[in-house]
Order: sequence, then structure tokens, then C-alpha cells
Amino acid sequence: MKVTGFTIIKDALKFDYPVVEAINSILPLCDDFIVAVGKSSDNTTQLIQNIGSSKIRIVNTEWDHTVRSGGNVLAVETNKALAEIPVDSDWVFYIQGDEVLHEKYHDELRRVLLLYKDDKKVDGLLFSYLHFYGSFDYVGSSSKWYDYEIRIIKNNKNIYSYRDAQGFRKGNNVKLNVKQVDACIYHYGWVKAPEVMQQKLISMNKHWHDDEWINEHVAGAVDFDYSSIDELQRFSGTHPEVMSTRIREKNWKFDYDISHNKFSFKETIKKILRKYFGWDVGYKNYKIL
Repeated sequence: MKVTGFTIIKDALKFDYPVVEAINSILPLCDDFIVAVGKSSDNTTQLIQNIGSSKIRIVNTEWDHTVRSGGNVLAVETNKALAEIPVDSDWVFYIQGDEVLHEKYHDELRRVLLLYKDDKKVDGLLFSYLHFYGSFDYVGSSSKWYDYEIRIIKNNKNIYSYRDAQGFRKGNNVKLNVKQVDACIYHYGWVKAPEVMQQKLISMNKHWHDDEWINEHVAGAVDFDYSSIDELQRFSGTHPEVMSTRIREKNWKFDYDISHNKFSFKETIKKILRKYFGWDVGYKNYKIL
């Protein structure tokens, strides 16, 4: 069985992406690894090279910044990396530059990868998610955060990155058939120093909106206002080992009073439906087998 990992990244140092941790968190599960590095204003390429693994191959790309709708440029870049996957790979493990897999899931994933390798009904594997916010001590708990997403797919050239690279589709816009795995992706995209978070937000919104929208909605502040979040819970588990240095060196403070969560009426209804009726009212980019 051969597993190829891949990711895309640009300006990792400028916007403080934990991409090295992301790669290292799944590297033990991968036989080789493709990193599509977009033309950057910092030393992102050197950062990836310094990982020092013979498994890693860097592919240099250039993002089309004229694509400013729906985050489509992210899917374009993801598909560039997908095109580099060797034909002899059985599985493809996608990790985004702000996502990390806990090492406690490695053995289970090896088992599942072997179990479904030759099952033609299975297009991919579905992971649960924890979305950290503000600091490494809090996770988002409202319905605005996605609970699951596909991060491992079969090496099928009919599968492609969908919309803003959140998930995958196959053929003519067909949802993938997936098996849910007992493994969680730790998403750290909203854990940065407030001034870095604000600059990242401005940069990322350029993949969705024009300059007029950005100037009106996000460009005015120096620091990101973390207090605007609707609902958080305290995180009581352990972080992946690869995150230990980053967590130890965090140099800003964020506190949140979870007793003062700001529930909207819509969110309250969703919580009632989920708690008492088991109805998960939300977008699902997959079909669970």
C-alpha cells in the first residue's frame, strides 16, 4: 500500500501558518509528500526544505490573484498538487497548512487504509474536526464550524478539489462516497497573534471579494477582534506533539468567558434540533457509506 500526502502553501512565515507541523503530523503515514509552494513574499520554500525529509518534493506554482470569487484559486492550486500524485499511489492524504493530525490516530488510520484500499465503493475517508479559536485553549462550538470533511481520497484522477478546496467531488460534480474514521483534524487557522490574524484575513478575503468589499469590511482594523465570536468551549484534551513548541512560544493572551456565549435565534433552533431530534441541519459535501 502506498500513501502520498500533499498540501498547498503560500506566505507561510508572513501569516504564521503551522504548515511544518501540518506536514510532520501526517508524514509518518505517507510514503512520499507533495508540497505545492505558491510564489511567496517570504522564505516559505526554505521553510519546507528545512523539514529535511527525503519524502518531500516541492512543486513551485504561482497563484492567479485575478481569481477573486468563491475562493476558487485555492481549488486551482490544490488540483495542481493533485496532478503531481504518482500513479502507483493507492491513497492521497490532503492536509491544509493550518490543520494538524494528532499522533494518537496513526495506528487506526493505518488499519482503515488497509481495510478499504481495495474497496471500490469507497472514494475517501471522512474526519471529524476541532476548530481552535483565539488561543489553543478554546474551540468553536456553534454550527458555523464544519464538523466533518474529507481529507483522504483514493488516487482516482476523476476526483478533484471542489469550490474553495474545502472538500472534493468526482466526475460531473458528484459527491464522494466515504467512510467515517475515528480520527480528528485539529484546525488552528484562527489561532494567531491578533495583528497577524488581521493581515491574514485581509489577504484571504482577496480570494472571495473585491477591494471595495475588503476596504469596507475588514481593512480598517490593525488587530483582529477575537471577542466577536458567538460561542466557544474550553478545550480539555491534548494537542498533537508536533504543536508543543508553537504552543509554548505563543506570545499573546486570549481569554473568553464561556458563560456569556452569544446565541442567535437560528443557532438556538439548530442546537435544539441536534440535541433532541438528532437532526444535523447543515451542508454536507459527501455521502457516508
